[in-house]
Formats: sequence, structure tokens, C-alpha cells
Amino acid sequence: SLDEMVYVAQAMQKRGMKVPLLIGGATTSRLHTAVKIAPTYAGSVVHVNDASRSVGVAAGLLGSGEQAYAQAVADEYATLRHDYAGRQRDKKFLTVEQARENGFKVDWATALITKPSFLGTRIFEDYDLAELAEYIDWTPFFHTWELKGRYPRILEDDTLGDAATRLFADAQAMLAKIISEKQLTARAVLGFWPANTTGHDTIEIYAADARRDEPVSAFFTLRQQSEKAPGIPNLAFSDFLAPKETGRADYLGGFAVTAGIGIEKYLEQYERDHDDYSSIMLKALADRLAEAFAERLHQRVREEFWGYAAGESLSGDDLIQEKYRGVRPAPGYPGCPDHTEKITLFELLDAENNTGISLTESLAMYPASSVSGLYYAHPDSRYFGLGRIGRDQVADMAARKGMGVSELERWLMPNLNYEPAPPPTPPLQGRETKQVKAS
Repeated sequence: SLDEMVYVAQAMQKRGMKVPLLIGGATTSRLHTAVKIAPTYAGSVVHVNDASRSVGVAAGLLGSGEQAYAQAVADEYATLRHDYAGRQRDKKFLTVEQARENGFKVDWATALITKPSFLGTRIFEDYDLAELAEYIDWTPFFHTWELKGRYPRILEDDTLGDAATRLFADAQAMLAKIISEKQLTARAVLGFWPANTTGHDTIEIYAADARRDEPVSAFFTLRQQSEKAPGIPNLAFSDFLAPKETGRADYLGGFAVTAGIGIEKYLEQYERDHDDYSSIMLKALADRLAEAFAERLHQRVREEFWGYAAGESLSGDDLIQEKYRGVRPAPGYPGCPDHTEKITLFELLDAENNTGISLTESLAMYPASSVSGLYYAHPDSRYFGLGRIGRDQVADMAARKGMGVSELERWLMPNLNYEPAPPPTPPLQGRETKQVKAS
């Protein structure tokens, strides 16, 4: 959404608009507004901390002192940009080839690789909501309501405890109704595929174990490029799969789950009743059930479907703290921020037909209460933040994906360590994203 704001500002500039542009919302900041948005629009651009302050900002932009107010904001943002640029210059980055040389090293000759219990996809229809409710992490639920604290301690907090307790009671009542009346339907699709890495951080997907010379698809991972301390690797998720040249047969998993099927009619009813509280509550609980579904399915993958941790015995807190083996990163996660990889995942899973989850033109999932991602089983696999990457890696990845550099830069904008060339005028209709299979 932050990058879409940049494109909106650019579109306003292309159309010669002059009206002031106010930027607000929970994910926005004064720095992002100054660095990313303000330079793209000749009119006044002002970050507003919250809606209650927009009146004062608007008054400043409309009164007799409009020019002085706008200039003061512009000068402040210019200072922010200068300071930010200085900090960026102090950071050191490796070339993408140097970063690959410093990748995470695995002794693949002795590494234990477990074959999943099946290859291909498996569909889960109408999964038991009562089972999923047992896996809900309630802490993010309270964050939805801007009650910052960890569950269950928040229920006894001196300041927030009473409000949190009442909210939790309402949530339990609605959750019980959702389950008893089957207001929501949970569906999922799970897949496992033969896979190996090739050069340049590409993961090839094969149709069968015996046909590893015939890739049918590919995932393209990104690698950290910031200079690390000695002994610290520059990670990419491809590090956790066996390279093709080792001769080791490895595997990759994928999933898509939703707990939002059927939610629309209840939201429409709450809207007709002007019941915003129940609407927000239902969406928050559907989100929690979807995350719980991802947690439960991953547990079954480890213990049952892939079976590489068949003897696992973890508590609910252990699951929340991710004390299990393996990871399930999703396109959009800090370590793999390229949302276009979701296209490949959905094609391999046939996710829309198998679950009812679709991708919007901006590659968000619908219903919103959905989760998708990949499974890595290697015991050293871990989550990480990609950080900033250089122009050389973007060009390298664009060539591998068969995508234009400017289009890829749009998707990776928050992770670029450089300012890309201004894009052409954004079309009014949806933009298509091209994904080319491995060749």
C-alpha cells in the first residue's frame, strides 16, 4: 500500500494536478512521505499523524499563510531526505556474486533429506473450525483493537486488563457461534514437489522424481546483499535446498489456507445494521482462524505428511515461538518480499479452484482471511530479513523471471538500495504481471 501511494502521487503529477496530498495511515511515516512520495509530486505533500490533525493541516494549506506553510513542510522534508541519503551512503553492500559466495553453506553429502509421504497436491474441504480454534494465537487479536500486550498477561494488565477481558469475552462468544452455526468454511490445499536449486538462487520444480532434467516451474529467491560481519552468511531461502549438481533429490512444499469462505453475507448484514463492532470482530476472528489453520497444517506437515519431525511434541507456546524444525515463509515476508512469486505458488497448487482463494491485481489474497507460503524442511532453515538489495541483483532476477526491470522494481521498491528511474504513467486499469517458467 505504501508503494501504491507513490504511484498515486506520480499519476497526479502526470495529470498536472495541484491539490495538496495528505498522507496518513498506520503504516505511513513522515520519513517515507519525505523520501518516497513528496519528490514525485510538485504540489504540497504532508504526512498527517492521525485523522484528528488533518483539519489543522488543511487549514494551514488553505489560509493566507498557505505558501509559507507549504514551504516549511517542503524544507523539513528536504532535510529528512538529505539525512536519510547520508545514512544510506554509510551502509556497505556486496555485489550479488559476492553475496552468493558468502551464502549459507551446507554439507549436502551428509545432509539428511526426507521424502514427503506423497507428491502432488492434497485438498482439505470444510476443515474442523473447533480444531483450528485450539491453535489461535490471541496476542495479534488484541493488536487488531490497538490493545498492545501479550495474551494472557494483557487480561491482568493494570491499564488494559478490563477492556481486554471484555473484548476477549465477546470474542469467545462470537467464536462459539461461528463454530456451532458453521458461519465460516475453512479450506486448504497442500503440495509437495521434487525440487533442487540451480545457479543464481533459482529453485527448479520437477514433475516427478525421475524427471529432474525437466523443470516444470521455478521459484526465484532473493539474497541479502548488505555486508556482514565475518562468519555471518548472506542468506537466501535457496540455501536450504540441495543444489542440483550434488545429485541429492530434495523437495519443496507449498500451501494455501483460508478461513474466510462465507464471510461476506455476515459482513453485509452487520453493515446494514450499522454494527461496526461485530464486523471488525468477525474479520479479526476469521484472520485468527486462518493463521491457526496455517499453524495446524504446518504441524501436520512436519509430523505426518512430510514426516521429517514425526516425534515432535510441542506446546502451543512452543508453536508461537517457532521452536519447530523448518519454516513456512510466504511471498511478502521480510525474507522473500516479491509478491509475484505467489503467482507460481497458486499455479502449482491450483489454489483458486481447490480452495476458492483468488489473487487480486495487486496480488493480495481474497478472501482476506487467507495464508499461503512455502515449506522448507532443512533443520538449519530460518526466517530472516532481506534488507536492501542492489541494482545488479534486480537486473539478474528480472532476467531469470522474464520480467521487465521496472516492473520488478515496482514490486521490490521498499527493498531497493537505489532510486529507480521514474516509471511510465500507471494505467487506470489493472496491471498484468508476467511470470515465465524455468527453461
